[in-house]
Amino acid sequence: MPFEVTLTDDTTEQVDGADSYTLEGPLTTFFGNDRPRPLDSWSIKIASYRTERIAKIRRLS
Repeated sequence: MPFEVTLTDDTTEQVDGADSYTLEGPLTTFFGNDRPRPLDSWSIKIASYRTERIAKIRRLS
């Protein structure tokens, strides 16, 4: 399930293959896996962004 990340400089990035995200210190990290449960020990990091640069996160269908 992709996410669209809008940054404070008005650019947008699409994060494909992620099913969840979480804060990790100064970063917001997107995770994905092939399992039905989001964010478990088998999750794979897909992308990370500095949280201060994120204006909006939107889940795409």
